[in-house]
Amino acid sequence: MSQNSTSPFPPVEASAAAQAVLDAVETAVVGKRKSLELVLTGILAGGHVLLEDLPGLGKTLAARSFAQALGLPFTRAQFTPDLLPADLTGAEVFDQRTGEFSFRPGPVFTGLLLADEINRTPPKTQSALLEAMQERQVSVEGTTRKLPAPFHVLATANPIEHEGTYPLPEAQLDRFLLRLSFGYPSAEQEWSVVSRRIDRRREEQEVPEVLDAEHLLSLQRAVEDVHVEEAVGHYAVELVAATRRHQHSLVGASPRGTLALIVAARALALIRGRTYVVPEDVKDLAHPALDHRVTVKPELWLQNATGAGVVDAVLEMVPVPAAAQPVQAPASA
Repeated sequence: MSQNSTSPFPPVEASAAAQAVLDAVETAVVGKRKSLELVLTGILAGGHVLLEDLPGLGKTLAARSFAQALGLPFTRAQFTPDLLPADLTGAEVFDQRTGEFSFRPGPVFTGLLLADEINRTPPKTQSALLEAMQERQVSVEGTTRKLPAPFHVLATANPIEHEGTYPLPEAQLDRFLLRLSFGYPSAEQEWSVVSRRIDRRREEQEVPEVLDAEHLLSLQRAVEDVHVEEAVGHYAVELVAATRRHQHSLVGASPRGTLALIVAARALALIRGRTYVVPEDVKDLAHPALDHRVTVKPELWLQNATGAGVVDAVLEMVPVPAAAQPVQAPASA
C-alpha cells in the first residue's frame, strides 16, 4: 500500500498510534474507552468537542491526559460570569520600561484548551472563544494573530445546574464537531479509580507522551486518505436530511452536520484500522455529531422530546446500505 508524501503514517501505523494514545489516556481515565475514542475522533478530524456531563466524571482529567499523550501545550480557562473576551484572547499591555505596548497572549494560544464550564460566562466571551475555534485566529486592537497548529478546544458544560448560566445558542453549539458525555462508571470501574489513587499515593496523575504536535498533524492528514463509498456518503446525507423532516424537529441538522458526520467517520475508521468508512462508523457518530444540531419544537418540551430522540428515530427509519468493501490506496507513481 502506497504512502502519501504528506502523510508519514501508513494506515496500520496510524491506527496503532491512535490506539497507543487511547491506551495512555485510559491509564488515567478508567473504563471510558468508547467515549475516549470519540474524543480522539474529534481531535483527529480537526474539530472541537463539547463534554456535557455532571461534575466529577473525569472531563478535566481527560482533557489534560489527552494533552499529555498528544504532546500538546495545555491551558485551562475557568469560565466565570466576570470573564472578559480579552481574558481569553490576550491584550495589548503598556510596558512602562519601554514606553510601548506589547501583546500578552491569552490562554487560547495553546495546543489544547480546556474551556471549563463554558455555559457560565456571558455570550460575548463565549463568542470570542467560538470565533477562535472557527477561524483559528484572534483579532486584538486591529491586529489579527494566528493560533498555533494544532489547536483544539475541549469544552465542558453542566447539563443540570442552570442557575447563573448562559446556555450556548444552537448556532454556537453547531461549531462543536461532537458533543458527548462520559456517564457514571460501573461499581468495578469506580473501585479501580479508588484503588489506583491509593496505589500511587498522590492525587496527580501523569500520562506518558505518545505523539507530538507534528505527528498529530500527520495523523490528521492521514484522515484525508480514508475513502468514503458513495453509498455510505448518501446514507449520511439521508440521515441528516431526515432530521429536518421529522415531525418533532423545529430545525434539523444543517449541511455542516453532514460534513461533521463524514469527517468524523473518516477519523473513526482510521482509529479502528481501516482505510474506508463503513455504515457502522456513521451510526456510531450519529448522536455525538447530530444531537446538538437538532432543535425540537417548543411545544414538545413538556413531552421530553429531544434532539437525541429525533436522531434515534431517523436511525430506525433510514435504510442502512450494504457494508462497504475494502478500498486499496492508489499505487504510487
